[in-house]
Amino acid sequence: MNVNQSAPPVPPFGQPQPVYPGYHQSSYGGQPGSTAAPTPYGAYNGPVPGYQQTPPPGVSRAPASSGAPPASTAQGPCGQTAYGQFGQGDVQNGPSSGVQMQRLPGSQPFASAPLAPVVSQPAVLQPYGPPPTSAQVTAQLAGMQISGAVAPAPPASGLGYGGPRMPSMTGPLLPGQSFGGPPVSQPNHVSSPPPQALPPGTQMTGPPGPPPPMHSSQQPGYQLQQNGSFGPARGPQSNYGSPYPGAATFGSQPGPPQPLPPKRLDPDAIPSPIQVIEDDRNNRGSEPFVTGVRGQVPPLVTTNFLVKDQGNASPRYIRCTSYNIPCTSDMAKQAQVPLAAVIKPLARLPPEEASPYVVDHGESGPLRCNRCKAYMCPFMQFVEGGRRFQCCFCSCINDVPPQYFQHLDHTGKRVDAYDRPELSLGSYEFLATVDYCKNNKFPIPPAFIFMIDVSYNAVRSGLVRLLCEELKSLLDFLPREGGAEESAIRVGFVTYNKVLHFYNVKSSLAQPQMMVVSDVGDMFVPLLDGFLVNVSESRAVITSLLDQIPEMFADTRETETVFAPVVQAGMEALKAAECAGKLFLFHTSLPIAEAPGKLKNRDDRKLINTDKEKTLFQPQSGAYQTLAKECVAQGCCVDLFLFPNQYVDVATLSVVPQLTGGSVYKYACFQVENDQERFLSDLRRDVQKVVGFDAVMRVRTSTGIRAVDFFGAFYMSNTTDVELAGLDGDKTVTVEFKHDDRLNEENGALLQCALLYTSCAGQRRLRIHNLALNCCTQLADLYRNCETDTLINYMAKFAYRGVLSSPVKTVRDTLITQCAQILACYRKNCASPSSAGQLILPECMKLLPVYLNCVLKSEVLQPGAEVTTDDRAYVRQLVTSMDVAETNVFFYPRLLPLLIVVKQEDKLEMLFKHFLVEDKSLSGGASYVDFLCHMHKEIRQLLS
Repeated sequence: MNVNQSAPPVPPFGQPQPVYPGYHQSSYGGQPGSTAAPTPYGAYNGPVPGYQQTPPPGVSRAPASSGAPPASTAQGPCGQTAYGQFGQGDVQNGPSSGVQMQRLPGSQPFASAPLAPVVSQPAVLQPYGPPPTSAQVTAQLAGMQISGAVAPAPPASGLGYGGPRMPSMTGPLLPGQSFGGPPVSQPNHVSSPPPQALPPGTQMTGPPGPPPPMHSSQQPGYQLQQNGSFGPARGPQSNYGSPYPGAATFGSQPGPPQPLPPKRLDPDAIPSPIQVIEDDRNNRGSEPFVTGVRGQVPPLVTTNFLVKDQGNASPRYIRCTSYNIPCTSDMAKQAQVPLAAVIKPLARLPPEEASPYVVDHGESGPLRCNRCKAYMCPFMQFVEGGRRFQCCFCSCINDVPPQYFQHLDHTGKRVDAYDRPELSLGSYEFLATVDYCKNNKFPIPPAFIFMIDVSYNAVRSGLVRLLCEELKSLLDFLPREGGAEESAIRVGFVTYNKVLHFYNVKSSLAQPQMMVVSDVGDMFVPLLDGFLVNVSESRAVITSLLDQIPEMFADTRETETVFAPVVQAGMEALKAAECAGKLFLFHTSLPIAEAPGKLKNRDDRKLINTDKEKTLFQPQSGAYQTLAKECVAQGCCVDLFLFPNQYVDVATLSVVPQLTGGSVYKYACFQVENDQERFLSDLRRDVQKVVGFDAVMRVRTSTGIRAVDFFGAFYMSNTTDVELAGLDGDKTVTVEFKHDDRLNEENGALLQCALLYTSCAGQRRLRIHNLALNCCTQLADLYRNCETDTLINYMAKFAYRGVLSSPVKTVRDTLITQCAQILACYRKNCASPSSAGQLILPECMKLLPVYLNCVLKSEVLQPGAEVTTDDRAYVRQLVTSMDVAETNVFFYPRLLPLLIVVKQEDKLEMLFKHFLVEDKSLSGGASYVDFLCHMHKEIRQLLS
């Protein structure tokens, strides 16, 4: 190596060089003495735990000694010394402290060539600058034997990270900071003088002395090359020829080849999600995000911003995996980037943003294309003086009705364009005519039915008393429309164990009346008048009922429950009332009573990691799917609150909420003193949120692409219509698109989401969202406009649905392969030529590996020993309808300091470690660094 290699200079033209400091982890290894599950990927480097490492020739071990660690040594969260996962036995990095450094367990040897740190840099050719200082030279020589010079590696673009590199110090190192090796003491902790620098061409033949102390301007890392990647010139590697054949050697005799010391990744130099999040927040400023530009990539979901609608839907309603779609299907197949949109039709907006305007076209209804039935939007082109318009989705020419006619200005736009929301905004609503209503009748306001389990478990835990007390006040906060003084929603009450109890709470009664239905095999509603009532009118009777229910069942000994007949009863009640609505079910145990939908305990952990594991996620009875379809037809949405003490078969019970657009909440081993706050918070939010009932959603696209697949909590009776008995502001529908023709760069691609629903006030409405995307013929444009958070949202949902029909290992391998193909295509087609030892990541996708690794380590795809079958089924259905912001924090949680200390072997330790997603998991999931290395290996195999 050329010891006179220059330090990195300032980029030309005064361009700042972006640096992404790593997310500092105190340790990437396991705890001393702990037993960890085997990792699915080989670790980057380092000895096998418990294996005595042999030092390379010419390097002497520091003598073992006892004593306390130096003051600058970092301490882990449980008090252990944080040496980092990629330490090197007791070869110390920095001045000897007289302490033998023990490497933490958890890393296995990685067969591939070692990699150097990852840093995102633009492809800028940089001139050489002044030579390094003597201290830097000595630091580079320490621990290595220098026998010749190596030419620099060829330039690369994107985010490079090289092969075997020498560390160089490029910034300050904080006291106790860990960068992949043992902690480094600060200069004020060192008493020995630094060694003298060696002249160029000198060969070291004896064991080197200790490295020099680090100065304040130094930090762990690798030297910046001309191409923006880190590391000095790269030497020959196995299976790879020398970058420059015939390179001359300098110094004395060449001598035999010397083994290289172990290499390691610098955890502080790889892409950090925290840094990316902070950078996006800082770069956006306080200006609102204006939607008038086609194909504009929005801020990250972690950034607070305001939206100004100027023709495209807000990213709060629609987010895409890419805002620049390939023009051809061949190009899309080559890139392997999924083309998908995560749509949240009824998303809640911050107070500073206005809700969509409601447009009333009277009896004629909203204007649509005669051919494809797309609704009027800002992208429709008016022609022939405004008398006709050309559909932007199918190019059909349509007549403009006389009542809708308006003249055009000199640019071809209608002179009233900015007076009509449907001609100037990306999101708006139409009032629907009777033609859009079921049975050609306008709907009546929906109803809420509260169905309470009063079996022994529910009463003993205190759930029944807590719930009844809360409902007394919560009923005053039912959702209402606009400025309405009170909600139009009616309410009803049912209690049950293995029989059902209906309550008449008519306002004219002095006391509520109970009616018992014991024939659960043929369910019917015993009363119509007085079951669904207005809260304000029947307030006294309802309060009396909620006071009496806990007392009536206080001494019950009934432990068996039913489930399917309860849902059937609620649906029949709504059907008899000729309205849509929602059922709130509070359930505690596996329904084993003799009744339709009776279930058995099929919990079997022996099926994990077998071909039959998929059965754990499938419902054990088809009766629940049939029941859910009937609920959807009636507009009956089901929200399920579960309070299990043992297995309840969440995979089966959640089918009805899943297909009706409802939600599932789970509180294992419910105790009032511990779980009251969380349960009541969930209940209040669930009851108060605005819901659309009896909904149908369709996504239309311009010619060239079409919607082919859908993910979420809904039912589909055909290939185009998404049917939802209920849809709230938290639910999303994820749509995947495929090419069916060639797209045009000039015209771009258009999406229109139309949601027909009944509001909480009983009004039938159409909510429309429009979005225009760019189209590209260059892969670089595709990768430049991707959004990783949305991509991970889609990939997680795709994988979680895959476990229903495929072995979990197959699903995991599919995700890894697709990620490798995406990054390999970028490397091959978009990055400048560079050495095979470099991992090149697109700027917009540099967090794809770390986020994907979090998905792979989730409970569904890689459960730990403490994760139950019900937990996995619950998480699987929960993620299915999450929006992008929710999946972001779900898979990569944010940790905040809260005045709470989790000690080693504490009962909270397992939970705490679950959130350390960049570390190796106890269930065998790879650490971020290990997975990054594994991904590089996969990419190199694809490229070779």
